[in-house]
Amino acid sequence: MTRATTMYRRLHWQVALVVATGLVTSTPVLAQRAEAQEASVRPSPPGLLDVSAAGRPPAPSANVGLQATARSLSLREAIERALEFNLSVVARAQTVGQAQGQRRIALSALLPNVVGTVTEAAQRVNLGALGVRLDTPIPGVEFPDAVGPFNVIDVRARLSQVVLDRSALHNYRASTETLRANQYSVEDARTVIILAVGTAYLQAVATRARVESVRAQVATTTTLFQRASLQRTAGLATPLDLDRAQVQMLTLQQRLVAQQAVFAKQKIDLARLAGLPPNDQYELNDDVAFSAASVPSLEQALQEAAGQRSDLKAADAQVRAAERSLAAAQARRLPTVTIDADFGANRANPTPTQSTFTVAGTLRVPIWEGRRADGEIEQARATLAQRRAERDDLSAQVEAEVRKAYLDLEAAAGQVRTAEASMKVSRESLVLTRQRFDAGVSDNVELVRAQESVALGEFDYTDSVFSHNLAKLGLARAIGRTSENLDAILRSK
Repeated sequence: MTRATTMYRRLHWQVALVVATGLVTSTPVLAQRAEAQEASVRPSPPGLLDVSAAGRPPAPSANVGLQATARSLSLREAIERALEFNLSVVARAQTVGQAQGQRRIALSALLPNVVGTVTEAAQRVNLGALGVRLDTPIPGVEFPDAVGPFNVIDVRARLSQVVLDRSALHNYRASTETLRANQYSVEDARTVIILAVGTAYLQAVATRARVESVRAQVATTTTLFQRASLQRTAGLATPLDLDRAQVQMLTLQQRLVAQQAVFAKQKIDLARLAGLPPNDQYELNDDVAFSAASVPSLEQALQEAAGQRSDLKAADAQVRAAERSLAAAQARRLPTVTIDADFGANRANPTPTQSTFTVAGTLRVPIWEGRRADGEIEQARATLAQRRAERDDLSAQVEAEVRKAYLDLEAAAGQVRTAEASMKVSRESLVLTRQRFDAGVSDNVELVRAQESVALGEFDYTDSVFSHNLAKLGLARAIGRTSENLDAILRSK
C-alpha cells in the first residue's frame, strides 16, 4: 500500500494545479444540466478518443447524464465527460480565442484599410484669415472679405496600405506562434485531465477490490464465529476460542465499514472530475486487471517524448514567438513605406459636382524616439531569455519523468509478481490450516493468523496491480501517448 501511495503522489503534481484551482470540477449549471438528461445510457463506441486539437473527441450525447451515475460509469465515459465539461479545457479554449483575436489584430496592420466617408458642411469662409486679399481695378468695387455661406457635399473612399513595415510583419508572426503555443497548451490540459480521471478511476477500482476482499473475509469469519458458538454450546470450545473468533469478526467488520467509506468518497471525487453530480450512486463499469506493459526502449521513449509532448511543443512555440517579438522590436529602427489614396466627388452649391483624388506615398525614417526602441529591444531580449530557460528546464523535467516512469513500471511489475506468489502461498496455507482446525489438531489461533496472511496478501496484490496500472499511465503521460488510446495502455475489461 505504501508503494501505491508513493506512486500516486509522484503523479499527483501533474494534476495538483488543476485540482487545487477548482478547474477539474463541473459547475452547478452543468450538474443541473446532467440531472435533467434522459434515462437511457449511450453505449461506448469502439476505440477511445483523440484529444489532439485536430481531432476532438465526440461530445457525449444528452443520454449520458444522471442516469450514468445511477447505473454505471466506464473509464471511457468518465474521460469523455471530463473533457467536455471540465472548466480547465473551457478556460484554455478561451485563451486560444484570445490568441486568434490578437493574431487578426496584428494581421490588420499589414492589410489595406479602406474607409468610405460622406460629408456635408455649411461654411462661411473668412478670406482675410486665410491670407487671401483680392484687389479690383474698378474703383469702388471691392471683393468681400468673407465668402458664403454655402453648402459643400463630399463623397469619398480612402485607402491606406502598408508597403514596407518589418516590425508589423514580425509582430504578426509572433502572434501566430503564440496562437500555436496556446493550441498545444489546450492539448496538454486535455492530457492532464485524462491522467487525473484515469488515476481517480484506477484508485476507485483498486478500493472496490479491497472492499470485495474484506467482505469475503467478513463472511468467512462470521461462519467461523457461528461454528465456535455451536462448539462452545456443545462444550467442544473454550470461551477464549469464542472470544478470539468474535474479535476477528468484529475487526473485519470495522475494516469493511472503513473501506466502504473510502470507496464512496473516491467515487464522489471521480464524479466531480467527470462533471457528474457529486454522489456515489453509480457503479464502476470497468475492471482494469493486470496486464504486462509493452513499452519501447528508454532511448526511443526519450525521443518520442521530445517530439510528442504537447507542453514541450508549446514551450518551443513560446520561444519562437519571443524571437519574433525581438525581431519586431529591432525593426522599429527601420524605415517604413505607406501609400495613402482617396477618390471621390464634391460640390458646393450651386456649382456642379467634380471628381477629385489624391495619391501620396510616405517614407517614414525613425531618427529619434526617446530611446523607446532600445527599451523595447531590452524587454524582448529578457523575455526571450526567460522563454529559453523555461524550455530547457521543461526538457530536463520531461527526461526525468520518463526515466522515473520506467523505474516505477519495472518496480511495480516485480511487485505484482511477488504479491501474486505470496497470495498463492498464503491461500494454500489457509487451506491446510483449515483442514487441521476441522480435524481438531489445532485451535483457531493458527486459523486466524492464516486468514490475516491471506488478507494481507490480497491487499498487497490489489495495491501492486494499482501501482502497475498507475505506472503505465504515468509512462504514457511522460512519453506523450496518453491521448492516443487509453484502452491499449490499460487494457481495461
